Amino acid sequence: MKGLAYAVAVEKAPDNYCAYVPDLPGCVATGQTREETCRRITEAIAFHIEGLREDGLPIPEPQSSTAIVKV
Repeated sequence: MKGLAYAVAVEKAPDNYCAYVPDLPGCVATGQTREETCRRITEAIAFHIEGLREDGLPIPEPQSSTAIVKV
């Protein structure tokens, strides 16, 4: 996992924040603050990759990127 950098989408929900990783389907986290959510998604990514390794599945290479577009 060393050296991999995945794009993470963080969204504000009515009562908390949620995050997901487009390149790792099913890898999600929530938290009361943005900072907590980012900490939890980091842990979720590590856990997700560990599970893939244990199951003998390939680790997806990061493909997604993010952009902020002003309109």
